[in-house]
Amino acid sequence: MIIRLGYVAMSTAVKNASPSKTMTATNFSKLADREAAIRKLERIGAENLHNTLRLLRHNRAHDIMVYRFSSKLIPLIGHELLEGWDPIPALAAEFREVGSYAKKNGMRVSFHPDHFTVLSTPKKEVLQKSIEDLERHTAMLNEMGLGMEAMCNIHVGGTYGDKGKAGKRFADNFMTLRPEIQERITLENDDKTFTALETLELAEQVGAPMVLDIHHHVVNNSGEDASELWPRILGTWMRAEGELLNEAAASLPPKIHVSSPKSEKDLRSHADYVEVRPLFTFLQQIAPITPRLDIMIEAKMKDDALFRLMEGLKRQNGVKILNQASIEL
Repeated sequence: MIIRLGYVAMSTAVKNASPSKTMTATNFSKLADREAAIRKLERIGAENLHNTLRLLRHNRAHDIMVYRFSSKLIPLIGHELLEGWDPIPALAAEFREVGSYAKKNGMRVSFHPDHFTVLSTPKKEVLQKSIEDLERHTAMLNEMGLGMEAMCNIHVGGTYGDKGKAGKRFADNFMTLRPEIQERITLENDDKTFTALETLELAEQVGAPMVLDIHHHVVNNSGEDASELWPRILGTWMRAEGELLNEAAASLPPKIHVSSPKSEKDLRSHADYVEVRPLFTFLQQIAPITPRLDIMIEAKMKDDALFRLMEGLKRQNGVKILNQASIEL
């Protein structure tokens, strides 16, 4: 099994390279000249995209081929103060430069819209805003010139007092999305509501690939072992004639998320680094049926956590180091 490691948005090594610099709604409101204020937002967005490109170059230098973009590349996008504002065309050159670099270097890039983007909601206005957010993320990927393999990872959402009805709402609402948006979505189990098994069942139902979060599974499960669910999770990434499976996903390795609990008293929060042994045990269990795997590290120390995890994996039996961010097991 060939395993590639990746990280989320920020680097601890590249200084002054935040891809999510912002302006508060309060400060925006204080600017008397609205057009000038909007131009300032676009300049911040351009800086964020420039920093994203710097991060991709850093990643390439360290063989990191898996990376998640910040969802806050453009400040205040989607905010009610800026209804009707579409800054993406104004930043077309910056988006295209980022996308071209990722494509040229064979990088797997993605987004993870925030927890306010929920398709299980019973509220029409929340659903509408969620769909608009998915549309924006899709538009950014399109502006980058990236194919359907660049995906958006989401959770099922809240239960709103009835998990069964919430799951059905999710599936119904998912099927109303434009086909392009459906094709770009992966589903992840969460740490409080929908378990890995429940998320898997919905992923199979709507034809979306599932991203297994091992940490979330540990703190939110009904007794299932993650390795026992894995053959079905793996199946959501495969192409089978006559089945409702995502064509773009068939070209990608399955992806999992890893992090470790911050403490015994705070099991859900993410620690700075990743514990090697629990992850390695899982990898050994799934290796016989998994040719390739991408791992997104969600530890607080970002790429430093990746480098430390690589050091830990080097000491495990049966591990062959392929480069600075990939191993074979």
